[in-house]
Amino acid sequence: MTYSADFRQRVLSIKEQEDLSIRKTAKRFCVNETTIQYWMKGWTPKGTTTKKPTKRHNETLLEDIKNYPDDFQSERALRLGVSQTGVSHALRRLKVTRKKRR
Repeated sequence: MTYSADFRQRVLSIKEQEDLSIRKTAKRFCVNETTIQYWMKGWTPKGTTTKKPTKRHNETLLEDIKNYPDDFQSERALRLGVSQTGVSHALRRLKVTRKKRR
């Protein structure tokens, strides 16, 4: 849960005005002590992120699998310009596995 910016400012201002400790402030506002410490350091939540569309990446990955079925994930990552972990997550998301059979 993210606390609003005005609530954070209010908590910190009351802490300063009444000269409360972090522990007493946390107890008074029912907030974790670590959270108040983060607020004092100037930490703010990241907010929303913009995610790139994955449909085109999925299509290029599936095409790469058809063209090079025996390649390692690291080789695919170099060809597609992404990380090996990204290829791994995409393969898992697409439910593509490679079973070795004798």
